[in-house]
Amino acid sequence: MTVKAWIVVGVELLLSAMLVYILLGEVNKQSARADKAASLAQQRQDTINDMQVRQRDVAALDAKFTGELADAKFTIEKLHDDVAAGRKRLQLNARCPSSDKTPGTPGVDDAGTARLTDAAQRDYFTLRERIEISNKQLNGLQQYIREQCQNY
Repeated sequence: MTVKAWIVVGVELLLSAMLVYILLGEVNKQSARADKAASLAQQRQDTINDMQVRQRDVAALDAKFTGELADAKFTIEKLHDDVAAGRKRLQLNARCPSSDKTPGTPGVDDAGTARLTDAAQRDYFTLRERIEISNKQLNGLQQYIREQCQNY
């Protein structure tokens, strides 16, 4: 082989080496892009999984306190029905108004027992129900804050 042939072979080898170097660099760039895309996809999937877990937890919490609220309402309605039917009585600290008897004259009034007016009795049950609703809502919100907000 002549010197000229050796130079041509050397130039061809040099060009081939440069081409291989350029191609390897491009492969590394594409590999880095693929790794970055895979990492981003994994982060997004982790976020989705976390959101699904939180949604399930919140749904369970909601179901728990909705059930407790329904139970409380049922108990109040049952008590109301029992009072209305005379099976139970509301105990009050009340006094019967004194009659026009003169002081010091012992006797028993002919009036019935002390009791609430119908409006006061309705208001009692309404207030009791609202107190239960408020307590259940407050307990549910406090548990939501403890379990969901403070853990993340």
